[in-house]
Amino acid sequence: MQVTPTAAAGLLDAAGRFDASARRTAAAPLDNLEREIVARVQAVQDVKANAAVIRAADRMTGTVLDMLA
Repeated sequence: MQVTPTAAAGLLDAAGRFDASARRTAAAPLDNLEREIVARVQAVQDVKANAAVIRAADRMTGTVLDMLA
């Protein structure tokens, strides 16, 4: 299973959700502000989680390559 493409897709999805929320807030600043803040915090956490997956996969690949060398 290739985790890097999945995590990269998750990064793009989270960035898109963050952007959409920011655009909704810019269009109507006081309409569902609490919901938009929560959506952006969740998107940031998703970015962090997906980035951690990519870093872990990179470290594991490096370890395997070191073992094979």
